[in-house]
Amino acid sequence: MTKKQKKLLIRIIAATALFIPLFILDKLGYVEEWPWFVAFPLFLVPYLIVGYSVLWKAIRNIGHGQVFDENFLMSIATVGVFVMAVVFGDGEYPEACMVMILYQIGELLQGIAVGRSRKSVSNLMNIRPDYANVVRDGTTEQVSPDEVSVGDMILVKPGEKVPLDGIVREGHSDLDTAALTGESLPRFVGEGADVISGCINMSGLLKVEVTKPYAESTVSKILDLVENASSAKAKSENFITRFAKYYTPVVVISALLLGVIPPLLFGQDWKQWIKLALTCLVVSCPCALVISVPLTFFGGIGGAARRGILIKGSNWLEVLSKVRTVAFDKTGTLTKGKFHVTVVHPDMLTEQQLLYYAAAAESYSDHPISMSLKMAYKKEIDCTLVSEVEEIPGYGIRAKVGEKPILVGSGIWMDINKISWHSCSEHTGTVIHVAVDGSYAGHVEIEDELKDDAIEAIRRLKPRKTVMLTGDQAAAGEHFAGILGMDECYCGLMPENKVTIVEQLLEKPENRALAFVGDGINDAPVLSRADLGIAMGALGSDAAIEAADVVLMDDKPSKVALAVRTAKKTMRIVWENVVFSLIVKLAVLVLEVILTVNAGSALSAYAMPLAAFADVGVLVLAVLNATRALYVPKN
Repeated sequence: MTKKQKKLLIRIIAATALFIPLFILDKLGYVEEWPWFVAFPLFLVPYLIVGYSVLWKAIRNIGHGQVFDENFLMSIATVGVFVMAVVFGDGEYPEACMVMILYQIGELLQGIAVGRSRKSVSNLMNIRPDYANVVRDGTTEQVSPDEVSVGDMILVKPGEKVPLDGIVREGHSDLDTAALTGESLPRFVGEGADVISGCINMSGLLKVEVTKPYAESTVSKILDLVENASSAKAKSENFITRFAKYYTPVVVISALLLGVIPPLLFGQDWKQWIKLALTCLVVSCPCALVISVPLTFFGGIGGAARRGILIKGSNWLEVLSKVRTVAFDKTGTLTKGKFHVTVVHPDMLTEQQLLYYAAAAESYSDHPISMSLKMAYKKEIDCTLVSEVEEIPGYGIRAKVGEKPILVGSGIWMDINKISWHSCSEHTGTVIHVAVDGSYAGHVEIEDELKDDAIEAIRRLKPRKTVMLTGDQAAAGEHFAGILGMDECYCGLMPENKVTIVEQLLEKPENRALAFVGDGINDAPVLSRADLGIAMGALGSDAAIEAADVVLMDDKPSKVALAVRTAKKTMRIVWENVVFSLIVKLAVLVLEVILTVNAGSALSAYAMPLAAFADVGVLVLAVLNATRALYVPKN
């Protein structure tokens, strides 16, 4: 509880302590016998103790041109009750005090609930590093992370946060990445391993060479993304904002007409209808909607972030909740991206010669396929013999090995270079074709492995339609699609072809909204073209964080289903609050009219407290319901 909330609680307790004896005396009938100049000041004291801040906010906001808000509605309604009590002499002073006390109790509970939500999200902000131990001139100096330059060496001691992105030059340790990914298992790093800011060093001392300034580091980008997520509002959130802007003036004007027209035109009792008008002002206060809806979106985005799911605004959370089709890239998204050679089919060379030319041509590439070819060759390659290397992403590589021109890549790459080739019908892996000195030399088949949770990820997304888009040949692509249980599979695609397929899918109404799940920079065009782009395995990937609308910080495809489930839960809570608030307010308004018409009813004396419940009670329940969005399961 904040200092401000503690002060409000003290005021509520003090006002209630003064009000209860007066309320008892009123119910015993003594207050009716007091003259107004005795009763009015006695009830005014607890009213001002608890409600002066509301009155001041209403006056201040009017001075700023913001007339119609909940402070104005509450002020005019309660002051009106005091005026009626004095003018009509009916002694209904307790109602004004009771309404203001209940309203401030609601404000206090709302503040506590909002504070809990912000504290939960602020726990994510604990990934922000406080300092960096930079090594300069043989000594270690503790400085702010934004004072460290690229190329500087920093020390990360056990228990400290990694302050900046870099490469481990000395030492090894386990890193706790839970704040970034939501996963409890530590990640081992040794010399040459990349480390990113925001992780916690659990054991050994690490000497790290900084590769990015703090402003461009992973932790800085994540913090910026989460802190600015509220700026992109969902349609439903914008609707509530616009609704409140016009709703409140309409309520005030309607209440004024309600209090004047029946007595003026139909000879009704002025006291009854003015009281009904004041009651309607209390009932119609829109704070339950104005507060709970943004709070729900805030909670949903914050809860998802704690699980390593970064949603770039409530607008994307709303789209995510409506996803009906999910298209996946294959390599690195559904599979591990760790290839191994399974078959070597030479045409005019030995197997070892074919592997040599393929591995030599790929020797300068860090692509997973290139790494698998070099591992299969098992020997050192003299890179001085390799020249004129040209890599065409998605197609293949052209290089010179010694004096011989080499082509390594897909069948399309062979076609582009007018090399006659043949397919491999024996297996279902990815086929890499090799041409030496202008002639087809054979092909190598490599295979990838599905991620451990890939099958479960697709199962959890049902009954949504799932589609796989891959550059693999049909045999390999359809093999994986069958294992996964995909509804559709498109094979042999270049990056630009994936955009075309997504556009074709979007033309069919049953496929909207369509989410595309990819693993980084190669998928940027299709991530942008889909209704919703989801970048997966983006731990340390700037390109993925920039290109996508939703960023999954780890490599688990099952997080896609968790993200969708979180979005649907958040939107369900939003509409629960909207419907509940409007239904209760409408029901209470109808009941208030009935009580006004039947003025002799025993319940008519409770009209104003009932109105206070319709405002304060609904607000508290809606805010408490909104906090449910914070709780996102691990799986």
